[in-house]
Amino acid sequence: MSDQTLRITEIFHSLQGEANTSGRATVFVRLTGCPLRCGYCDTEYAFHGGIVTEMDAILASIRAFGAEYVCVTGGEPLAQPNCKNLLTLLCDAGFNVSLETSGALSTEGVDPRVSVVLDLKTPGSGESHRNLYDNIPRLQKHDQVKFVICDREDYQWASFKCDELGLFEHVDDVWFSPVHGPKMAAQLADWMVEDGSQARFQMQLHKILWADEPGR
Repeated sequence: MSDQTLRITEIFHSLQGEANTSGRATVFVRLTGCPLRCGYCDTEYAFHGGIVTEMDAILASIRAFGAEYVCVTGGEPLAQPNCKNLLTLLCDAGFNVSLETSGALSTEGVDPRVSVVLDLKTPGSGESHRNLYDNIPRLQKHDQVKFVICDREDYQWASFKCDELGLFEHVDDVWFSPVHGPKMAAQLADWMVEDGSQARFQMQLHKILWADEPGR
């Protein structure tokens, strides 16, 4: 692979299902590969395979949808070093760009125009030991931090990390997202209301609309 190619699992047009552009028509560029194995992962199909694609072809596919917003995701997109080249190319092309990353790989060198959505892994993921906290000082106000909450322990851990890392001072949006169905969502909402949490509750809109259909 050259510095002008990436291994792509899929490029598709849908509604953004989470974070602060939820509900907006967005083109998703899903890169192949991920070094993590979270217990609740819903994109295992992106771990392997994919098609090596030229940057120009990726950009042409995105433009064909006519959308303003582009989300680069995975897998773990930063597992491919050329991801950072794509992010800059998209910003230069005038798109509103977000990057969904696990937080286990360095965000150093990511174009500052990109909104980084940093998914800090909770104990319930089985991968919390992989969190790279060197990423926190690089966060800008337009970036976002996300915690996927599996249980009460995860909620308490995430709340502690918000305070310990000063996340509400680093970014405008910190998200708590329930991993399970309606029962877990209601429990998480109750805990947040009871504690007066500064975090924002979210459910994944795309899963409500289309369940686990890939490419939606």
